[in-house]
Amino acid sequence: MAEHDLTALLAAQMDRHLVFPLLEFLQERQLYSEPEILEAKIRLLSGTNMVDYAMDIHKSLHGTDDVPEDMVRRRAEVVSRLRSLEEAAAPLVTFLQNPQLVQELRPDKQYNIHMLQDRYQIGPDQIEALYQYAKFQFECGNYSGAADYLYQYRALCTNSERSVSALWGKLAAEILMQNWDVALEELNRLKEIIDSKNFSSPLNQLQNRIWLMHWALFIFFNHENGRNGIIDLFFQDRYLNAIQTNAHHLLRYLATAVVVNKRRRNMLKELIKVIQQEQHSYKDPITEFLECLYVNYDFDGAQQKLMECEQIILNDPFLGKRIEEGNFVTVPLRDEFLESARLFIFETYCRIHRCIDIGMLAQKLNMSYDEAELWIMNLVRSSKLDARIDSVSGTLMMMTNHVNVHEQIIESLKVLASPDDLHLGGNLLDGQIPESLAGQYLSLGGPGAKYKMKILYVENYK
Repeated sequence: MAEHDLTALLAAQMDRHLVFPLLEFLQERQLYSEPEILEAKIRLLSGTNMVDYAMDIHKSLHGTDDVPEDMVRRRAEVVSRLRSLEEAAAPLVTFLQNPQLVQELRPDKQYNIHMLQDRYQIGPDQIEALYQYAKFQFECGNYSGAADYLYQYRALCTNSERSVSALWGKLAAEILMQNWDVALEELNRLKEIIDSKNFSSPLNQLQNRIWLMHWALFIFFNHENGRNGIIDLFFQDRYLNAIQTNAHHLLRYLATAVVVNKRRRNMLKELIKVIQQEQHSYKDPITEFLECLYVNYDFDGAQQKLMECEQIILNDPFLGKRIEEGNFVTVPLRDEFLESARLFIFETYCRIHRCIDIGMLAQKLNMSYDEAELWIMNLVRSSKLDARIDSVSGTLMMMTNHVNVHEQIIESLKVLASPDDLHLGGNLLDGQIPESLAGQYLSLGGPGAKYKMKILYVENYK
């Protein structure tokens, strides 16, 4: 299923540190060979200060304890640079580590800057050094320290561009530490800035939204309310436009979130519309499953795609999260997706068939006959589905309630305040309807009313 692997597309929109968890997942799933994964890790590490980690991977890849000379030189450079930045940022770091001194800071940044300069001889150079020190710590893999320093830097920074850059770094650090609640707060804060900021060009703003949506995947598929979050964000016009412009592959995650979120089933129609619009730009078994079922009504095709969906989920770093429960390993999202997808198939099939062979339905649901019969029985019991199972013939009979047309008219009239509200006056209640009105529309609620009812079978009222 490597043909449907989105890692390369996702990595292009992420900070290189965020790509490591993706590679770890691929390595665990053995979707690629071990040497390929290790080579990819070394290429990523070459742009960071995590030299010791790169050395360890090099030793593992080549089966040796020796490391290239350039790695040794690079390590010496990193250590030297780290010491230099520590010295430059030391005055401000020492101040921030003292709780009593920190209490002197106020929400007014200008006041803080003047106070630090006058009382502690800490000026713009030291504040800038704090940013560089925090950034260097992040590149070394010290995400906790980087997050703290970047937070403190933003409280003192008056440069809006640098402040936004620090917020991106803070968001990445919180994601890598798996602090999902804090990461969600930073995500929302960054979104507000992106949506309100005046960018040099619309393309820059579009790119920032694309970055934000990619980084948000870590949060949305780990936070307890993430499935609502991804639907809320991705369906906003500006963000949906960004997906349709240059991030079509994100439809996989939006589609999955809609399928497994029973409370957001109302977004299914809009999702199908977008999938149809973008079918020539992007498709995978998850989007094709929905298209087969709701556009083409191809149940055999939907059955085949559903089997492929399971592998897509298992091999996706965001969808295939595993949880160990005792001696068992489960993939919760896989189980929820399959359950919801089977329900989609069942509901759609029942809408267009009255008598359904359970054996045939079991095949379309990728279940055994006994599993399908039990599943349908539980579904009928737990829902308002008007149906019964004939175990002898092995069929599911959908019961149809035929509502009398006369009863429909009478029930509709009950909502009226009085007979005078009828546009036709009292003739209807008196049973005197002119034949000329047959086939015409009865206005409920007076002239200009929203709801109208066509008068049929006038002869029955004479």
